[in-house]
Amino acid sequence: MALEIERRFLVAGEHWRRHRRWSSELQQGYLAASAEGLTLRVRRDGGGQAWLTLKLQAEGIARHEYEYPIPLEDAEALLQRSGEQLTKQRHGLDLPGGEWVLDVFCGGNAPLLIAEVELERADQPLEVPAWCVWEITGDGRFSNAALARRPFASWEHQEREAVLRHLRGKAA
Repeated sequence: MALEIERRFLVAGEHWRRHRRWSSELQQGYLAASAEGLTLRVRRDGGGQAWLTLKLQAEGIARHEYEYPIPLEDAEALLQRSGEQLTKQRHGLDLPGGEWVLDVFCGGNAPLLIAEVELERADQPLEVPAWCVWEITGDGRFSNAALARRPFASWEHQEREAVLRHLRGKAA
C-alpha cells in the first residue's frame, strides 16, 4: 500500500513556467467520492495511458493510494459512466524538496493553477516558491474530486471573487 503525503498550493502568476520539465493533458472522472475521504477515480492522459486509483484518508495530510494501469478502452468506458469529470494540463516541475507538479485547470475550473508536492514525510521541511501564494492542503473545496463535482465557475460569486482577489493581490 502506497502512502501519499502531499501539500497543495494555489499559484499566482507565470513564474512557475521556467521550472517546467514536461507536460501532459489529463482527463479524470470520479466513480465514487465521499466526505470521509474516499475517492475512486479513472484517469486518462494524452499519451494513451490510463489508471484506476482508489484513495482513502489516513492521518493528517497522508492518504492511502492504490493506483493501477488499465487498458485505454476500459478507461473510456469508465469515463462515460462518471458524471463528475475535469480536464487539466499537468506540468512536472524541477523544484527541490519533493516531486512537484502544477495543474492548469480547464473549462469550469479555469483559471485555477494548483501546485502539489509529494513528500516523504509530513513534517519534511520545504522551501515553497513565492508564486505558491496560498496553501490549500486540507481545504476540501480545492480537491480534484470536489472541483469535478462543483467547478470553480459554479461557486457563489463572493466565494469565487475572494479567491481571485487573493490571487491578484499576490501575483508577482
